[in-house]
Amino acid sequence: MKDEKKPSGVVVATNHEAFRDYFILESFEVGIVLVGCEVKSLRQSKASLSGSFARIEEDEVYLHNFHIAPYEMGNRANPEPLRERKLLLRRPEIEKLKGKTQLKGLTLIPFKIYFNKKGLLKVELALAKGKNLFDKRSDIKKKVVSREIDRAIKNRNTK
Repeated sequence: MKDEKKPSGVVVATNHEAFRDYFILESFEVGIVLVGCEVKSLRQSKASLSGSFARIEEDEVYLHNFHIAPYEMGNRANPEPLRERKLLLRRPEIEKLKGKTQLKGLTLIPFKIYFNKKGLLKVELALAKGKNLFDKRSDIKKKVVSREIDRAIKNRNTK
């Protein structure tokens, strides 16, 4: 488990909804189990993380609702696009995450899939807390204000 590590490689997919809907508390780099032509499809960036989440089931972590489009050059044995995929974590890490998700009401959200420098596919998994509606509104207001300030500075400098 590596906290706040920036991905260094080719980013395949990001979950933009995660930053809008959740407060990210911790992030972890984990591996993922894939079958068949899924890696080839991911190398073509044919994946979607929107609506995906991770869940701990029987002391193992599974990724749900992660869509990988079938590989075009593959055969009829292509796996299901929305099947559950196992995430690779060590036992103490799973126990730690299990305790935090059960007691504190936190969720596991994948927010980035990428190939690292060694060519291995990694998932950046976040321990997150859901935002309320007023939190989302305040974030939007902050973005609008900062955008207006940037525009005013840019216009002032161009005149």
